[in-house]
Amino acid sequence: MTEEATQNIAAILESLSKLLSEVSREKINLLGKNIISADRIFLAGAGRSGLVLETFAMRLMHLGLDVHIAGHSTTPAARSGDLVLIASGSGETSTVSAIARQANDREVKNYLITSSFDSTIAKLADETIYIPVASTRSNRGDSKKVFQPLGSPFEQSLFILLESLVVHLMQKTGVSEKEMARRHANLE
Repeated sequence: MTEEATQNIAAILESLSKLLSEVSREKINLLGKNIISADRIFLAGAGRSGLVLETFAMRLMHLGLDVHIAGHSTTPAARSGDLVLIASGSGETSTVSAIARQANDREVKNYLITSSFDSTIAKLADETIYIPVASTRSNRGDSKKVFQPLGSPFEQSLFILLESLVVHLMQKTGVSEKEMARRHANLE
């Protein structure tokens, strides 16, 4: 590995550590409680944020929770008692914004993880978890400047935040890694 690559890795890890240290612990704990108490969990995101949410969906399934990706062909109808978790760096993605509106229409609690407090989706969300990275659409004054391209810092932070939430959920539910492994896909 080159010296430049090593320096980039160190800089990325330092940046992510700083960003995540500023995320509200109270809101993450509240999200964990709401995930555990929800009848079903629906996840919605587009692009790379959507891909990160798919990894989270897999872990929620491993925990034994009833989880679905919004928009997939096998996704059931949402209803009161369910929870929608949306991830959108910009908070403006039109397809995801439509899901937030539909959740509100159906009285489904919805969370947003974003880097934009003032966004359309933030105004629709019941709760917002803010990761203070530069907006994916503009370099706003209230955001931290980063050297990585496009939304990478948001997506990386999102992944780490959700992985830490999985560990929290394991502790709260008492589900062991061994039990999770029994739910792992076996038709591969």
